[in-house]
Amino acid sequence: MSVRPTSTILVGRQREMARLRAAAGRARAGEPVTVLVGGEAGVGKTRLLEEFGRSLGDDARLLVGQCLELGEAGLPFAPFAAVLRTVLRRDGPGVLDGYDAEFARLLPELARPAGAAAPAAGPPSDAPRGYLFELVAQLFGRLAAAQPLILVIEDLHWADRSTRDLIAFLVRAARTGRLLLVCTYRTDELHRGHPLRPFLAELDRARGVERIELSRLERDGTGAVLAGLLGAEPAARAVDDIHDRTQGNPLFIEELAAAGSPIGCAALPETLRDLLLARVDRLSEPAQRVLRIAAAGGNRLAHQLLAEVAGLPEAELDDALPAAVAAQLLVADPDGDYEFRHALVREAVHDELLPGEHARLHARFAAAIEAHPHLVAAGRAPAEIAHHWYAAHDHPRALVTARVAACAAADRYAYAEQTRLLERVLELWELVPDAADRLGMDHLALLEETLGAATTAGDYQRALTLTRAALAEVDTGEQPLRAARLLDRRGRMLAMLGKSDGATELREAYRLVSGVSDGPDRLRLLADLADHLARIDHADAARIAAEVVTAAQAADTDAALLLVQLAVLKRREGAADLGLAELRRCEALARTAGETPALVSALVHISDVLFELGRYDESAQAAADGVSEARRVGISRSTGAYLLSNRAEALLALGRWTEADQVCAEAARLDPPGVSGLHWLQLRAALRLAQGHPRADETVARALSFLTKPYLHPHNRLPLYLLRLETALAADDRVEALRAAQACLTDPAIVDYPRYSWPVLAAAARAARHVGDEAVAGEVAALAGGVAARFPAERAYAAEVVACGASGAETLVAWRTAGQPGELARVLLGYAEAAAGAGKRDEVGAAVSEAAGLADGLGAVRLAERAATLARRVGLRGAGNGRPGADLLTEREREVLRLVAAGHSNSRIAEQLFISPKTASVHVSRIIAKLDVTNRVEAAALAHRLNLLTDP
Repeated sequence: MSVRPTSTILVGRQREMARLRAAAGRARAGEPVTVLVGGEAGVGKTRLLEEFGRSLGDDARLLVGQCLELGEAGLPFAPFAAVLRTVLRRDGPGVLDGYDAEFARLLPELARPAGAAAPAAGPPSDAPRGYLFELVAQLFGRLAAAQPLILVIEDLHWADRSTRDLIAFLVRAARTGRLLLVCTYRTDELHRGHPLRPFLAELDRARGVERIELSRLERDGTGAVLAGLLGAEPAARAVDDIHDRTQGNPLFIEELAAAGSPIGCAALPETLRDLLLARVDRLSEPAQRVLRIAAAGGNRLAHQLLAEVAGLPEAELDDALPAAVAAQLLVADPDGDYEFRHALVREAVHDELLPGEHARLHARFAAAIEAHPHLVAAGRAPAEIAHHWYAAHDHPRALVTARVAACAAADRYAYAEQTRLLERVLELWELVPDAADRLGMDHLALLEETLGAATTAGDYQRALTLTRAALAEVDTGEQPLRAARLLDRRGRMLAMLGKSDGATELREAYRLVSGVSDGPDRLRLLADLADHLARIDHADAARIAAEVVTAAQAADTDAALLLVQLAVLKRREGAADLGLAELRRCEALARTAGETPALVSALVHISDVLFELGRYDESAQAAADGVSEARRVGISRSTGAYLLSNRAEALLALGRWTEADQVCAEAARLDPPGVSGLHWLQLRAALRLAQGHPRADETVARALSFLTKPYLHPHNRLPLYLLRLETALAADDRVEALRAAQACLTDPAIVDYPRYSWPVLAAAARAARHVGDEAVAGEVAALAGGVAARFPAERAYAAEVVACGASGAETLVAWRTAGQPGELARVLLGYAEAAAGAGKRDEVGAAVSEAAGLADGLGAVRLAERAATLARRVGLRGAGNGRPGADLLTEREREVLRLVAAGHSNSRIAEQLFISPKTASVHVSRIIAKLDVTNRVEAAALAHRLNLLTDP
């Protein structure tokens, strides 16, 4: 009886298959869906997906990409590169829609002939990375538009950081319709520190993501698999034996069946390794030797590369490989490459290599790829070479090639991989005596390069650690400028991580640089210090900025960048235009000089100033101009992030909420690190709260979590107080509203920043009025007396504070002048409630109607619901004028409500109106429902507030 090498039937996976088909159905209907399929090695993840793919037939297009076992420092985007190659083979280059040069970051063969040298790495730039992600998503979108697309990424536990980032982008940001993304991973690989663990947890919080965990087969499942393999019903003892040893792992069941007796499966190896190697041991010695060589090359390798490393006669190689393929250990593909049928088999074979053989084979692979880089897929050579020399324990070559691979990773915007490779260089430095000569740099320079990569990758915590290591090495006496630059970076990292304001480091940096003679590097560093200190100590920053400009003018140095800091300081000094004219001059100078970083910096501040002045259209346009410039020079994730959030803020003020949300989504895709990612998050949280978004609570919680940081600048802290207040008021949580108001009023910065202070004070006044706390209201009024109200929005908020949180005619006029539709709609509703309570019945309908119209136009669901509820409570129909309560309550219900407001029980109401207590209870229940309140106490309070008790 022959034994099939693999089972031809899918056993025990009906439920999982049904879930996959349901997910495919949702994707076919236009919903973006992601399924994470986990299970231990060999449990049948790939087998399940193969059967799922076959079941789709021509109803969907299936693309599969495989992660490579090169670790975190491996080849970036490997599975996506494989998918794109498949697409190109079928669809041709036209599918890239003319973006061949951009896609060359994933497929270098698009940009140069195979085997040509890679271009030299440029400076770190992350904007094209976000752009590249967008292009990949758009490509998948075009494919999915033609036919539902199933994208499978296998072995996610081996994924590099860049691959994970692109997957996160597709899941959380791009959300391409008609796309089902399926990712498999080994659960038994996820040790405590494995980077996939937090990544999976993050994906779990995204909408449209579900997990499928494959468990081991039950005994009956093991028997069914064996029956399929043997072609006959196996003996019960054989089933028990194999099930006990494999514990229901399908791969191991197959291996045991293939290695043992075809009928009884009796002669079985005792350990898993023996199990995995049993089929290998049945090969001829030449075939085993070739398999060992292939195992050192990785899960997949080209025939030419294997031949080059093996060094065997072609005839001998041709005899050995078919034997391995026939034994189902290797699988040959149409391109002439070979792949191990299961990674566990390759691991077992690889682990059997003797130490000398292990090092020798990896060294031969490294040398072969160095000599013939075209033997691996385009772009893979640097990472492969570095991996093999490292595995060969050839420390000198591993050192040099790791840095070369790091440069190649930077060239592809894979900064996390660049950081890890540079960390490997740091690890090997002590093992290579002449490391400095080989790399052409000292250890401190390597630390600085790693620091730059970590910073660009957004790994600020690691960057902070690297600054400490670098500062321990630098000689402050001999190299004060170098030390000062490191201190400047450390101060910024501390502030970005919310650990401290970084003032100590910045002042020490200034002390060191003070003794250095003037020069371009010194002036630029001083300008940076002035810029950073401006947020902490205005006097120090102004003094340093003046020193910089004087020195720059004396040396006839192009001061385009330096003047930006001076203009910002003028803004703080209270100039009538907040330094706008000076900033515009800086913008013009930067454009003329071609100083794009200076131009971007100027546009950040210009858009910010224009917003504060109330010129929202101009602010949005300036920010949009800056975003384009930042993208062009690759600083979208740093300075450009502020431009995106500034633009979103201006669009929100203009009432263009849909556009604002799109801009916030763009910022989210860039994922700015540290505190630089707070502004857009706070704006989106406030927007989702106003929209009644289903994930508003989650977004608000993420934003408010920043308040737990040891340090947060008032520019960031005060808007979070406002968000906390608005959240409590929206939930009608009076206790939390009072706590939030008290917390913000004790912050010393509440009187120092009018732009941020007034919205908080106005919200605190509304909270005090809502909960009826006169002490908090008095404290708000006292603090407001010390805050200047300079511009339209500030004056509108001030009018609210003066009115003790109420919305009077003066507040309405102020907000019409300020030109923020969202805030106007809010105060219109407050005004309508106040008018109803004051008996100004003719004014209620007009205010509610206008507020409802604004809310509908904005997409402000909460405001629209409030408007509808108020209209219902006061008896309005449609948008016309009406008398509060006229169409809401019957005359009998009005009589009952008067008695409820007087504090009478149902029994007492029954006595007064000569009705039964049951009838009185029915009336009270109807009143509560009509007024949309929860109890009779709230009904009484609302009746007094809206003047529902007066006679018609």
